[in-house]
Amino acid sequence: MTVPVYPFDVWIWAALDPVLVAVALILGWKSDQLVKLILVALMAFVASVLVSWGLTTLGIPWIAPIGRDLPTFFPVRTGAAFLWSLLAFLARLALRPRGSG
Repeated sequence: MTVPVYPFDVWIWAALDPVLVAVALILGWKSDQLVKLILVALMAFVASVLVSWGLTTLGIPWIAPIGRDLPTFFPVRTGAAFLWSLLAFLARLALRPRGSG
C-alpha cells in the first residue's frame, strides 16, 4: 500500500481553513488563561472538520475539503488552531490597558 503524498499548499490550506481561523481567534481572544487555549484549539478543530465535512458532502467547494479519499490533516489543523488562538490571546494581552486586572 502506498502512502499518498500531498503538496505543501494542501497542508497550508488545512491550517488556513476560515472556520478554524475564526473560531480560534474569537475564542482565543475571549480566553482568560493560557491553558484554556488547548480547549479552544480542540473546539476550533472540531468546528472546522464538521463544516468542511458537511460542505464537502454537499458537493460545495471548500478550500480544505474532507472526505474518504481526501486528506484531513488532523495534526496540522489542531496545531494551527492552537497557534491562531495563541495569537489572539497574546494580542488581547498586549492591547489590554496597563493596571487593569
